[in-house]
Amino acid sequence: MSVIKLWLCRLLFAANLVLALSAVAAAAPPRIVSVGGALTEIVYALEGQATLVGVDTTSLWPETAKTLPQVGYMRNLSAEGILSLSPTRVIASAHAGPPAVLEQIRGAGVDVTILPEAYSEAGVAEKISAVAALLDKKEAGARLAAETRADFQQLADWRAQFTRQPKTLFFLAVSQGAPLVSGQDTPADAMIRLAGGSNAAEGFSGNKAFGGEAIIAAAPEVILLTDISVKALGGLEQCYQLPGIAQTPAGRNHRLIEVDTLSLLGFGLRSGEAALALAKQLQQQPDSANR
Repeated sequence: MSVIKLWLCRLLFAANLVLALSAVAAAAPPRIVSVGGALTEIVYALEGQATLVGVDTTSLWPETAKTLPQVGYMRNLSAEGILSLSPTRVIASAHAGPPAVLEQIRGAGVDVTILPEAYSEAGVAEKISAVAALLDKKEAGARLAAETRADFQQLADWRAQFTRQPKTLFFLAVSQGAPLVSGQDTPADAMIRLAGGSNAAEGFSGNKAFGGEAIIAAAPEVILLTDISVKALGGLEQCYQLPGIAQTPAGRNHRLIEVDTLSLLGFGLRSGEAALALAKQLQQQPDSANR
């Protein structure tokens, strides 16, 4: 065999080897890290959980998601923690960060897809479609989006029966200091409006600490607290002891309501159901409120 033929054989062998390795890589299932509770819920609902190799700490539902390796809180990710799981893709909420960490992960050759957060029915449908496309499950995604739209339609039908919009205050967090209250342009504000209420925290965007006087001035008819806050305070009854609560209509009428943080604020699959449940509670008369 001539030298030229020998080199041609070697080149052909090398090319075939590269093609074979590429085919193996293409056939390998993706290894996904999901950052965002709503996104993780959608992956499970689309039966894509076999691709998950890690989730963040907001991925609390379904229960089995808690058994997956954790990569920390979505706003405080570490590249080392995520890359140690050898992912091929990261799907993350727009709230995920820091941005430099996400860039570091991209730089390591991992596909990073950031999905926008829109606090609406359309926003939920867009999340479902985007995740379904990434999982190559577009038909299942379309069915899931239709089911979610049906939940929101049921909510709209309920809401249309009432014109009264109970003033509602949402405590995002309660620690040793004043409660952190959600104003405009927040998931809580959007959820209160979807449920047919009005946000008693007016005049500011985002979240703000509220002292007792501010709580009294807001005069909420209903106060919502996350399950995390209620647990931290030692139970719902303890929440009535917070400064200013007793001087509000909500305090006098015993209308403090504990809500599931993820289902109410995550704007995912369960948001339509959660908003409908809240809508029904908001329209309850004081004498039939939860105690």
